[in-house]
Amino acid sequence: MELHVVIQGRKKLSEQLYEQLKNAIENGRLAPGSQLPPSRLLAQQLNISRKTVSDTYTQLTYESYVTGVVGKGTFVSASPCKRPNPLIATQLASATIIERWERIPAPPSDHSLVGTPDINFVGGATHIGAFPQDEWRRCVNYALRRIQTTAGSYNRPEGIPPLRHAIAQYIAFSRGLTCLLSDIVVCNGTQQALDLIARVVLEPGTVVAVEDPGYPPARRLFASHGAMVVGVPVDDEGIRADLIPDGTQLIYVTPAHQFPLGMPMSMARRRALLERARELGALIIEDDYDSEFRYEGRPTDSLKTMDEYGLVAFVGTFSKTMLPELRIGYAVLPPSIIGAVIKAKLISDWHTSTIPQWALTRFIADGGLLKHVRRCHAIYANRRQRILNRLENDLAPWLDVIPTTAGLHIAARFKTGMDVNYLIERAFQSGIGLYSIERYYYQAEPQPGLLLGFGAIETMDIDPAFDRLQELLQTPFRQSHDKLGENPSLPTYKS
Repeated sequence: MELHVVIQGRKKLSEQLYEQLKNAIENGRLAPGSQLPPSRLLAQQLNISRKTVSDTYTQLTYESYVTGVVGKGTFVSASPCKRPNPLIATQLASATIIERWERIPAPPSDHSLVGTPDINFVGGATHIGAFPQDEWRRCVNYALRRIQTTAGSYNRPEGIPPLRHAIAQYIAFSRGLTCLLSDIVVCNGTQQALDLIARVVLEPGTVVAVEDPGYPPARRLFASHGAMVVGVPVDDEGIRADLIPDGTQLIYVTPAHQFPLGMPMSMARRRALLERARELGALIIEDDYDSEFRYEGRPTDSLKTMDEYGLVAFVGTFSKTMLPELRIGYAVLPPSIIGAVIKAKLISDWHTSTIPQWALTRFIADGGLLKHVRRCHAIYANRRQRILNRLENDLAPWLDVIPTTAGLHIAARFKTGMDVNYLIERAFQSGIGLYSIERYYYQAEPQPGLLLGFGAIETMDIDPAFDRLQELLQTPFRQSHDKLGENPSLPTYKS
């Protein structure tokens, strides 16, 4: 790779080279520690004499911009670079738009306290140790061989046909959802699927109904498109379809495993929701984020399977079944919006990376995905049962488990008043990461409780963690609070 230097004419060559190298160092384009090309090579590239380059390097060395190392070369010194003062946001013509984006709440971190707990009940995480690395590596090698046979061009925005065909077969087997590959768009995770749908159905002021409590990233995404996001309460059967306001054009729900409370939407409520959407002419987004892991009860149909009106967009992801880092999701779309969504995908990022698409195609076709899901299901089922045993016995005086049949987390409400944030601080001091469900409430009154993820923890850590939690709950609140305030060694909040 050539160093970007532009020499004009044949006059003052040394001055031109000196000024360009000095400016590149001062503005940070040549970072401290980076190596300059050998004088002979740079002279050949610029079609100037080697002496001109050597003299320039010498001058820069005298001024401490570069340092020569015998036998190795010439390197940029570790001196601070001078950067120009950029315009601040308020000086830009687009200042009001930037301010609107900055007002959108930032996604919460995995924990509000500094550091990572030893035993982490974070939700949505997967068991990395169970992932078949060797088998996946073979699939990636297969993908690399496949792209060697192509012309090195861009691919289709909706995804490669073999992967869409494999996804159609997979969800027909696992979710009973019949669709064609032409109904499917491959996306960079669920979040992009939501964004693409929002792009083609929303405009500023459009009313969007979401579950309350519900999934904050979806709310923020719809708000970023200028939508008027309305929280609709949920009860033991799911979203209150009768409370979805008139004028709603988009409804976002998690029927199989309500996020974050966990209960499945009843069949009666699903029918009511579909009927309400038909009355409104509203599109429903069904986020099926972790329903592959079902532990009890009979399978239930997805909303998409029950949809007779062509109003449901089914969104799925491989982040929960495989790895969050993979960033491959998909949307099964009704005919009314499929063409528009494909155009939005093309305009926004052209297509999802082809290499992981081919690798995932092979992984599904060889049966690797189903074997991996079954392997993880056994692990998660064991962890889930241990957590339920403790919640329904030792911790029953304090916590009331919300019934759930699937997923990677369990939610439980406190039966009596509880300072949940204080409890989380105390648990964190003991190396245990607990998480409140309160932050998922939007317009409804928050209820104190815990979200207990079991994807990332080790099975053997569950009982010691709950032993410590039981001790904390048995400790008188005021006494614990006073001791906490006197201890200067406790973790602090991030700013």
